[in-house]
Amino acid sequence: MIKSMTGFGRCEITEGDRKITVEMKSVNHRYMDVNIKMPKKLNFFESAIRNELKNYIQRGKVDIFISYEDFTESNICVKYNKELASEYMKYLGQMAEDFSLDNDVRVSNLSRYPEVLSMEEQTIDEEELWALLSKALKGAAEGFVETRIKEGENLKDDLMAKLDGMLINVDYITERSPEIIDEYKKKLKDKVSELLEDAQVDESRLLMEVTIFADKVCVDEELVRLRSHIETTRENLRQGGSIGRKLDFIAQEMNREANTILSKTTDLEISNRAIELKTEIEKVREQIQNIE
Repeated sequence: MIKSMTGFGRCEITEGDRKITVEMKSVNHRYMDVNIKMPKKLNFFESAIRNELKNYIQRGKVDIFISYEDFTESNICVKYNKELASEYMKYLGQMAEDFSLDNDVRVSNLSRYPEVLSMEEQTIDEEELWALLSKALKGAAEGFVETRIKEGENLKDDLMAKLDGMLINVDYITERSPEIIDEYKKKLKDKVSELLEDAQVDESRLLMEVTIFADKVCVDEELVRLRSHIETTRENLRQGGSIGRKLDFIAQEMNREANTILSKTTDLEISNRAIELKTEIEKVREQIQNIE
């Protein structure tokens, strides 16, 4: 199957008091370029996320947005530092003794001392969180790939139609090319006869001129290669896979052959067909840029 490099996918997973949402979107790019935006607490999963995405994406600029919400009431807890409180009491007692003061420290006072009581977020269970994240990531990626495949099939149909149109022009040039040789021979013979009037036309000399002309305007090799490139492109489209780069190279070769045909011909009809070929090839190249 053919995949477009344009796609979108979204998945939201809620389990218990946790919710993760993953959104993915992509545009054309020569290579695979992934940009991930997510909460800091999920940063240690970045490498795993990128490895997982390799199962779904080969090429394209992909932006991924991940949001995480935790509604667990016990997510924050109070931590009591007994050792630090003992240190405070030890030095407060020493200060009272040194300066003959009453040691009137109460629990409420001591609890306000720095770090005696502190708020602390509970440790996240990485395996449990990854199970939730990977499920959302997989759901978004599957939807993302589905849109790419759908768009890819549309691209394939459009490219096949354009290739059929190109073959029509190639067939026309193939049939027309021998005709311009005969027409040139006739025009040359008529011109020589007109100039020489009743004198005998040198057939061997005439044949030599026609041969030189035919060699200059011959595009048989270009037509064979162009037809081969078109058929190769059609076959690759039928087989599918990650073929964008390969097809782009073939399209460049097709354009080169069309340019050569256009530069060699002296016939207006063939020139027009060669220009149509170049126009269609450019359209094909533009579409190929969208294929993974």
